[in-house]
Amino acid sequence: MSAWSRYITEFVSYLKIEKGLSNNSIVAYENDSNKLKNYCEDNNLSVKEVQYAHLKNFVAELYDLGLSARSQARIISGIKQFYAYLLLENLVINDPSELLEQPKIGRKLPEVMTIEEIDDLIDANNLEKPEGYRNRAMLEVLYSCGLRVSELVELKFSDLFYDEGFVRVIGKGNKERLVPLSKSVELEIQKYSEKTRSKLKIKKGHENFIFLNRRGSKLTRVMIFLIIKELALKIDLKKKISPHTFRHSFATHLIEGGANLRAIQEMLGHESIITTEIYTHLDQRFLKDAILTYHPRNAR
Repeated sequence: MSAWSRYITEFVSYLKIEKGLSNNSIVAYENDSNKLKNYCEDNNLSVKEVQYAHLKNFVAELYDLGLSARSQARIISGIKQFYAYLLLENLVINDPSELLEQPKIGRKLPEVMTIEEIDDLIDANNLEKPEGYRNRAMLEVLYSCGLRVSELVELKFSDLFYDEGFVRVIGKGNKERLVPLSKSVELEIQKYSEKTRSKLKIKKGHENFIFLNRRGSKLTRVMIFLIIKELALKIDLKKKISPHTFRHSFATHLIEGGANLRAIQEMLGHESIITTEIYTHLDQRFLKDAILTYHPRNAR
């Protein structure tokens, strides 16, 4: 094994054990580090020989390959994490990635649904079908709690604290957060549990998971995507939506209602408030549309 491969293997272990990152994040960082490894090995550069100029040339090659600014930014972020680890372990003396700049990325505002569109989607579930109550409850949780789809499929009954009015969510990097639990969520979960879930033959090891398929196993992320896609077609919704759209709508509607940005950051489980600030841009767009539509000078 080359020194590059050994360092990357150790870096991956560090991300997994000490940083507690998700598998998706770890795989992304490993792939980014391997891209740099391949470039440096092609140019006969050892880990300790890499300088800022070499990294600049590496990034230039990424640009020449036609990678988007977002992809370049992700790879640069991975390289910075790799060298931060090498520096921490005293495997290098200097960090050549320190001055490496991220490309400018245009910020695309996410799609957001209105309250009426969310109500229509929830009401579109056929309660005469076994999955009707389950799907209603799932959409209510996605919107009322602002969960990621990966968090929804892992949600357990032991995470619900009805008396305290909170749901415990295990987010990215196994980080735990508490999100307020509304009465509407409690009611929909109870209906689903009584009307549908209680009649299932639950697979061993899946007893604690809230949302199950007909075979008594926890749902997959893909299944939830398909359910939402079918409901959107059913109500003839023109917007392109996914489970994450409910999360965006949750945050945007809170901002519009005057909620504190720091509180929204906590509920969404964002590490940085910069990530949460995108919803202030959505709110500004909402205000702009309202002014253009209703201000008497514009209405003429």
